[in-house]
Amino acid sequence: MPTPRISHRPPPRRGKRRASASSPLPARLEQIDRVFVRQDGRRLSYFAGCDYYRFGTHPEIVSAARAIPDGQGITVGASRKTTGNHPAYEELERNLARFFASPAALLVADGYLANLAVAQGLAGEFTHALLDERAHAALADAALFLPCPVRTFPHRDAQAVAKMARRCGTSARVLLLTDGLFAHSGEVAPLQEYRRVLPANAWLLVDDAHGAGVLGRRGRGTAEHCGVSATRLIQTLSLSKAFGVFGGVVLGPASLRARIIRQSRLFAGHTPLPLPLVRAAGAALQLMNDGAARRRQLWFKAEYVKAALREAGLGVGDGPGPIVALHPASARGREKICRRLRAAGIHPPYIHYLGGSESGYFRFVISSEHTPAQLDALVETLRETARWFRGG
Repeated sequence: MPTPRISHRPPPRRGKRRASASSPLPARLEQIDRVFVRQDGRRLSYFAGCDYYRFGTHPEIVSAARAIPDGQGITVGASRKTTGNHPAYEELERNLARFFASPAALLVADGYLANLAVAQGLAGEFTHALLDERAHAALADAALFLPCPVRTFPHRDAQAVAKMARRCGTSARVLLLTDGLFAHSGEVAPLQEYRRVLPANAWLLVDDAHGAGVLGRRGRGTAEHCGVSATRLIQTLSLSKAFGVFGGVVLGPASLRARIIRQSRLFAGHTPLPLPLVRAAGAALQLMNDGAARRRQLWFKAEYVKAALREAGLGVGDGPGPIVALHPASARGREKICRRLRAAGIHPPYIHYLGGSESGYFRFVISSEHTPAQLDALVETLRETARWFRGG
């Protein structure tokens, strides 16, 4: 999906001070603890963002980020291709590869850039690329670096993929690009079906920013959830989601890692992660290694909310992700829902994707750390506003 623009509140009523027309940014929002934010002086329950375990405020992770050895500093101030290849980067890469059972891992500055670096590393390897029509903008931008035809297929449609792959010809080398867990809906890509209908030599590039740490018995992401092996699989991650830190990761064969290092201009020219964030990511990875109980809590709480809303007649999807997407029937209904949520002490996470539907939608993200009282308040408020989602 394209990069989101978040509207944190409905348009102000007449007579109230409006945000400057020259600024496209939403109203200011301050996260004040693991499940609350402060906005306009009010403390509100927060069902937005994608820090699924609220690791961003976990004391062990924050402490790791603060523990900078004397003289080390914050940044290496140089590309890893020159003088910036600190030992901490390779240590984190080894641990990430081990956690995800991947042959190799490579760190870049953020998850969006991970896809671009992969595409630069793969340049010339494929004759055709197939892109899910609702894939994240990072994959659409990455496809621009592939010197081959890029064809868009209907969202999560394996049969359409099969037809397009056949049209590519018997000698084609196909790369399929898709999100793993789609952030706009909580659905997953049908990776097994793609493997079944694609040629034997085809590869999958899966942006698993939202699936990594969330899906799969060991938290290894969409591929583990779908039962897909690491063969001909490239996984890109964002450490700013389930890991609660920052940074991008490429998982795949050691040959891909070497190609990116050798020929990606992005990798050669960018400064890597600040060292405190590398240490914080290592602490988050250690917590994730012991995270089975947290994952169960996350899945249980997400399913509790989704089941209650389905019972109330709201159109909640059946995807496994901890995401509840609800579309208001009208702009007037959206304003009423926002006001009701704020009156209940809940921040209204209204999402408007650039390049997407003009109407936008509400995306409620469940965390393992939300309390039962918060979940019940959310469910009750959405039940009360159900008519504005249905068009009443």
